Amino acid sequence: MASSTPSRTEEQFLCSICLEVFSEPVSIPCGHNFCKRCVSQTWDTKAVCKCPLCNRSFSIRPELSVNTLLSEMVSQWKLEEERRSKRVSKPGEVQCDVCSEPKLKAVKSCLVCLSLFCESHLQPHLSVPRLKRHQLMEPVDDLEDRMCPTHQRPLELFCNTDQSCVCSMCVLLEHKNHELLSLEETFEQEKVFLQQTVAENQRLVEQRRLKVREITAALELSERQAQRETQQMVKVFSDIMESVQRCLDHHLEVMEQSLSKHKEHAQALIQQLQQEMCELEKSSTEAQQLSLSTDPLHFLQRCPALPPAGLKDWSSVSFEPQTCEGSAARALSELETSLSQEFNKVFRQLPPKDGLRRVQTFAVDVTLDPDSANLKLDLSEDLKQVHHTDVRKELPDSPQRFDACAIALGKQCFSSGRFYFEVQVKGKTKWDLGVAQESVNRKGKIGLSLKNGFWTIGLRDKDKYSASTEPSVLLTPLWPPQKVGVFVDYGTGLVSFYDVDSADLLYSFTGCCFREKLFPFFSPCPNSGGTNSAPLIISAVNSL
Repeated sequence: MASSTPSRTEEQFLCSICLEVFSEPVSIPCGHNFCKRCVSQTWDTKAVCKCPLCNRSFSIRPELSVNTLLSEMVSQWKLEEERRSKRVSKPGEVQCDVCSEPKLKAVKSCLVCLSLFCESHLQPHLSVPRLKRHQLMEPVDDLEDRMCPTHQRPLELFCNTDQSCVCSMCVLLEHKNHELLSLEETFEQEKVFLQQTVAENQRLVEQRRLKVREITAALELSERQAQRETQQMVKVFSDIMESVQRCLDHHLEVMEQSLSKHKEHAQALIQQLQQEMCELEKSSTEAQQLSLSTDPLHFLQRCPALPPAGLKDWSSVSFEPQTCEGSAARALSELETSLSQEFNKVFRQLPPKDGLRRVQTFAVDVTLDPDSANLKLDLSEDLKQVHHTDVRKELPDSPQRFDACAIALGKQCFSSGRFYFEVQVKGKTKWDLGVAQESVNRKGKIGLSLKNGFWTIGLRDKDKYSASTEPSVLLTPLWPPQKVGVFVDYGTGLVSFYDVDSADLLYSFTGCCFREKLFPFFSPCPNSGGTNSAPLIISAVNSL
């Protein structure tokens, strides 16, 4: 079918029956023209031959002969349209600014007119004396970028002093006594510099490739040392009573986790090195492609800052093999401490689940105290959850509020008897839980210790558990606790912590001398960029 909006010329060559360009055009006696096939088929279905346009009847069916003049005109028009279609700009090609749709492909740009011209519309610039003085160049889309935004003149020179392209007016008004170079001269100089940069990038890539090999070799050595130490540890623990088998499994897990962290660190360094290698190679590729440019201005405006910014100085980075020697001795020392603690458990005569079930009978309802919470802590509406944010709330300060540490106390206080509560710590990499006496310091940095009035245990670095004794005691739970139970016997001076899921006793402070009110203590610790954003949740106690 013909275009829905044909040009005036095209309309002259359309058959009024099929609405297509004439095919074997014929003229009938009334003077109207049709495709031979169209009018023949029309008359074949009619009893009387009539003109499809004016309805003039013919008593005798006219003999149809091709109109040679019209046929030749149609052929010439088709040929012209075909030639024109070849000149029409394709997607991605620069278009003539003067053409109406469809726009033809531009062949030149005028820096004076700031316009793009096809072959036809360029003719005045080639024949009119006044226009022949205009500066023409290869067609580009960014003509305005080639003009001085201040003086609207072509950018013709490069100011080496200010490292910018300038026009002749800029030289007179703003760049007097500056070192000026032609665009072509600067272009050649920068190409040389670009080639040097490519070579330097390759050297940096090779330097990082050697560093990758160095780190990989160190990692392999770490794995071999870890394997030897693991074998030694297994031999030592194989001679220990079956009752400490779980302790052995734990230390093996610690070894594996330590090696895993060491490996993660190595992989992170390797990944960073490889990323910088990719950036350098990408920069080299871009530089090589740009070096092929023949357009000085395009080259200078597109030339990236090389080498890429933010590259790390790897000469000072080292990755040493992980030192695993002495792990077995340390494990035995910790085992001795752990066994000593086990003997001092208050409920050592009871099975673990019986001990936890017993203290759970003293469960109390605990909620958070908003007046004590640090301004960067976010408390839930039911005052059962707390997590650290980076946004400081605009609230008045008070003597009860912790102003520097991520701490909140419970609303409830206890000065006698026994009480127990449970807190979910799932998903956290750092936290502290326990009880604090009423008079603890709440301003500035605070050390969690017995002498400062805190009886707490906490987690650091995802897997390092300790109690706030003096010095602190490293705790070795068989698996990371997801929910911690806190039990206090005020009269006997006891504070115990339980892994609620396994019913294991994590640690007990014994022989404490309480003289003040005690408050439940909660510290979700800083969120560390989102890695420790999970909340502490005061949970309902479900007895075993």
